[in-house]
Amino acid sequence: MSWTITPAHIDGLARGAAVLGTGGGGDPYIGALLARQALTSGDVTVVGLDEVPDDALVLFVAMMGAPTVMVEKLPSLAEVIEPVKALSVHLGRPVTHIACAEVGGVNSTIPIAAAAALGLPLVDADGMGRAFPELQMVLPTLYGVTASPLAFSDEKGNTGVLQTADNSWTERIARVACVEMGCSVMISGFSMSGSAARESLVAGSLSRCIEIGQRIATAREEKSDPVDAVVRLLGGRELFDGKVVDVHRATTTGFARGRARIDGDADRSLTLQFQNEHLVAEADGTVLATTPDLIMVLDGESGEPITTEGLRYGQRVRVIAAPADERWHSDAALAMVGPGYFGYDMAAHRFDGSISTGTVSAGATA
Repeated sequence: MSWTITPAHIDGLARGAAVLGTGGGGDPYIGALLARQALTSGDVTVVGLDEVPDDALVLFVAMMGAPTVMVEKLPSLAEVIEPVKALSVHLGRPVTHIACAEVGGVNSTIPIAAAAALGLPLVDADGMGRAFPELQMVLPTLYGVTASPLAFSDEKGNTGVLQTADNSWTERIARVACVEMGCSVMISGFSMSGSAARESLVAGSLSRCIEIGQRIATAREEKSDPVDAVVRLLGGRELFDGKVVDVHRATTTGFARGRARIDGDADRSLTLQFQNEHLVAEADGTVLATTPDLIMVLDGESGEPITTEGLRYGQRVRVIAAPADERWHSDAALAMVGPGYFGYDMAAHRFDGSISTGTVSAGATA
């Protein structure tokens, strides 16, 4: 069933997206500003995957780069829609639907801005069910959907279209361009039909973001525990409760990379490793959870999600984990987004601490 996004939805949606963004996806506040600006010209119609025609042309719209940079390098609406326009010209046909590549932070609200500015419907779905740092790390890759042709643009008026051998090459080449263009660009790609979108995307992502945001707001109003409300909604568990005592963070090769240490009671300590998104959570030498399941940091009292660029010394936080879309636990997916891909010599640990065996099938690797 279709529904409409209005400015009243934006705060809750952005908050929920920041939760699912696992620390990455960009500052949701910036994306919310863009979305509100675009919605002044009219609301956006959101359609379910089952409402997208088989012959539709669906495109992802997203920010590529380091979230730490985007805080200071604000995009304009013209920059957001330029890649879509360039890709439509390149493909020789009109775009019919916009979709989110990831349901994390700014990349859940930038597509709203694009849809509003272009007068196109937005699909209630995304390519991950969370956020990941690299362009090829979307479920459509497992179903043979190609990232290229991929269009990109920056605030200086530079626009380009890439045609590459595979999705990993799209990431490698686009990342170099992104670094040269200031470590933050707008992109559009993964052109797919309606039938391919139904097969490969995670359904109901935007609705889920709004629900998460509403649960946090309701818990605050009722003076109950907003963190517990999120844990129950996502079917996850709380990993740790403590104070941020150390953060090492640097923007390198187009990513925000680093680690954070959180100290708790009884001399317990938890370490988070991140590359834009949280990848590994370890407490006193024991692995609690890893990518591809979701590792999220929330304010200890308000339940407000805290991004990796927002982590600061002295914050009282609670770290939670939740299950990812099951397709991320296939052999092909773990090879693409498991801890081994990021250089961690450990097995993938699910949110509950169990080892992921990687036996689930998910499409065909591109």
